This record gives sequence, structure tokens and C-alpha cells, in this order.
Amino acid sequence: MKKITIWASLFLGLSLFTACEDDRDSNPILQDPTAFVLNTPAYSTAVYDLSKSSSVELTCSQPDYGFTAATVYTVQVSLNNDFTTEGTYTTLATTYTTAKMNVDASEIATAATTMALANGKTEDEFPIVTKMYVRLKAALTTGTGEIYSNVVELQNVRVHFALSPVVLPKTMNIIGSGVGGWDWEKNAIAMIPTYDNNGTFWRMIYVPEKGELKFNIEKAWDGVEFATTATLKDNAEAGLSGDGNIVVANAGWYLVVVKAEIVGRNIVYTVEFNKPEVYLTGGTAGGWDFFDETNKFTVPADGEGFFTSIPFVATGEVRMCVKLKDVDWWKTEFIVLADGLISYRGTGGDQDKFTGSAGQKAYLNFMTGKGKYE
Repeated sequence: MKKITIWASLFLGLSLFTACEDDRDSNPILQDPTAFVLNTPAYSTAVYDLSKSSSVELTCSQPDYGFTAATVYTVQVSLNNDFTTEGTYTTLATTYTTAKMNVDASEIATAATTMALANGKTEDEFPIVTKMYVRLKAALTTGTGEIYSNVVELQNVRVHFALSPVVLPKTMNIIGSGVGGWDWEKNAIAMIPTYDNNGTFWRMIYVPEKGELKFNIEKAWDGVEFATTATLKDNAEAGLSGDGNIVVANAGWYLVVVKAEIVGRNIVYTVEFNKPEVYLTGGTAGGWDFFDETNKFTVPADGEGFFTSIPFVATGEVRMCVKLKDVDWWKTEFIVLADGLISYRGTGGDQDKFTGSAGQKAYLNFMTGKGKYE
């Protein structure tokens, strides 16, 4: 009986040993590939017109990982065959999972346009015909096993100007401790575009001592917010400084103006701090003379007070505005309507009318956005 048990144990151990050997043989071992060939396209010497092509076909050998593996291929292009210096090549966003790939021609054109501009080309020189160099990067879906192919040359690639036009912003926002905090949803203040919608924005704000400010087109931290990178103009003795955020040394009300300008393919900004001048004009003011000091609103001492007009000299339509240099008054006007909110004309047409009575005054708080006539 003992002999039978011993032989059974020996047989079981041998079976397990054999099973382990078989298991090792069936589990592939990842190896680093040493060769990965991007094939030269059949028409590499012909003209590739990217504006008339939907795609460029590329084929390659599969890297030898020691077993059949799911592989991701990424396309890189360069105009000068430099794949080591940052900015001299572009990695396209679209990836592929087969060794035959139809690369989107518009994606190539966008990359080529960007690189050509970086090399000194200007928009009016397009379309251009240029050499283009292409290579592939392969890796497993896990990101391991990365390897680069050889480089192939496309001798004649016609590139149209493939970048979207640079346009002036239609919106602008202020954020910072100078307007209550750094939460875009809770604290951001929208600036008012001028009627021309030409990249000029304004807003009357109260800034506490050493309040800090930033600006952005969107109400978001998206990497294009700006402050001291803009040209700063202090026309109101605000005491502007800062390394990053704009720091306002002196507390007070300021008419802040942002002007955007397109330079090349960049948008550059000028930020002005102006005196907080608000005007009553038209019939209730007795005329249209903006430079009559008697038509100015008085300025409150703090952020909770009201700008206050002169008593209306006659019953009539109320017209109020701030005055920007070289901008007609009606392009920056506003009104307080029956709901008690300040309504800015911005880029819109004539606003609803409000008739004020002789002897009344207009009261405005630009931080709360509310006003009244009493």
C-alpha cells in the first residue's frame, strides 16, 4: 500500500513539473524590437497636394515584440529632417492600430503650416511646395516597447495655409482678489465690448488696496489668461505693478479698458486704468457736451457707494455713458431699467427708453450691477 502511495506521488510531481514547463512555453516573453521599417510611398517623388487630398497612405512592417501584439502607431512629420529638436517636428494627434494607415491630409497640412511659419514663412507666401520628412513611432497599447522607424522623404508636398484665421476676442473677463476672489464662477466680472466689437472692452470696478487682477477671454483657467504680460497704462495713478498678476497699489474706482490687437498670429493686449468718469447726457443733462464737468457723476468713496448724477434739469430720456478715447459716446452707453439693473448697450442696438423726471438723480453701483432713479 505504501509503495502505491509513493508511486502516485512521484507520478503527480512529474505531471506538475511537465505542466509548468508547458506553461512557460505557452507564455510569450516580451522582447525589444530592433527593426521597424516605414516603407517609402510609391509616389514619394510626385506632388502631394494636401488641399486636394483626403489622406496620405503609409505602410510599415510590424515591430517584432516576440509575439503578435496590439500595436499603436503615431506619425511624426518634419520639414527639415530634425526629429530631435523641440519645435522642428510635429507629432500628429491621430493614432493608428494597423500597419497600413491613411493619414489625414488636413492634419498634415496644419502641422506643416505651423512649422513653416516658425521657419520664417508668412501667410501671403502660401501655398508652398516643400520637402517633408515622415517617421513613425510604435508602442504596445500599454505604452511599453517604444521604437521609432526610419525616416522617409516626400520630395514635393504642396501645403496650403491650413490654420484658422486669428480673430479678435468677442468676450473678456476680470478675476482676482481685486474683484472678490479667484473663482471664475463666483467672482469673475464680464467686461463690456464697445459697439464696434473691435477687441476693445471696458468695465468700471472698485479695487481694494493691493488688489490683484487677471484677464481672460473665457471664464476659466485655460492657460491663456493674462495680466502683466499685457502693456499696462496707468492713467489714474493706480500704482500698477506685479510679476504675473496685476497688483493695484491704491484702492479706488477705475475705468479699466482692455484693447486686443492682432500682431502676426498672436493677440497682444493693452490694459488701461483710467479715471472713473461717468457722464449724464442728452435732455436730462441740458445738452450733449461731455466735457462739461457739471455733467459728471460724483464718485463714491468705496465699493459699496453709488455714482450719483446731477439732478435732471428736465424731464426726458435718460442717457448715460463712460467716454473712451476715440470712441463715440453711444458705443459705451448704458441705462438703468425698471428692474433696477444696469443694462449695457455693448454691441446691441438702441436700448429700451427710460424717461426721467426733472429733479431726479441717477444712482449707479457698478460692482453690484444695480442702479436707481430718485
